Amino acid sequence: MAEQQGALFWKSFGTSIQGWVFGLTAMPLDAIRMLTSGISALQSTGARATVPISLARLATAHAEVAQFENAWRCLGDATTAIQKTKETWWEAEVSRVAGEIALKAREPDPAKAEPYFERALEVARQQQAKSWELRASMSLARLWRSQGKVQQARELLAPVFGWFREGFDTRDLKEAEALLDELQ
Repeated sequence: MAEQQGALFWKSFGTSIQGWVFGLTAMPLDAIRMLTSGISALQSTGARATVPISLARLATAHAEVAQFENAWRCLGDATTAIQKTKETWWEAEVSRVAGEIALKAREPDPAKAEPYFERALEVARQQQAKSWELRASMSLARLWRSQGKVQQARELLAPVFGWFREGFDTRDLKEAEALLDELQ
């Protein structure tokens, strides 16, 4: 039985990862289908650790096709899962995604987005999770740039970017460097 559950977990996890990839490659409908299937299967195995991030990725895919009610439901489910299990590994990213969705809404709401970005930044710093801190800093810096707070945005992002010593070919660091160039 354990072997069957283990195989089901990995198959379910693979389905979720495939959904993430569809989301990253601008295929949100395929992402929704795969993530929904993967999350359901993961939950049937009793797995909890990857569910919040999968729900956040599903929320992003829903937002890409203007299904904002579904996006917010997924984020609520992700937050509930984090609170229920006390597994906070993904908390910063879930908060950051909520901020991004607030900005993508039919009526973008910067005032709603900013506290989500600030929470993501706070959690990432508490966890000493530099990758999540970088992503949260970029989101908040973009928001501030759009509000004309260019210097404040640069002062937020530059030290986080400066912390990294390798990985400059990764998507996040490339985007951070480009954003810093824009903020010059």
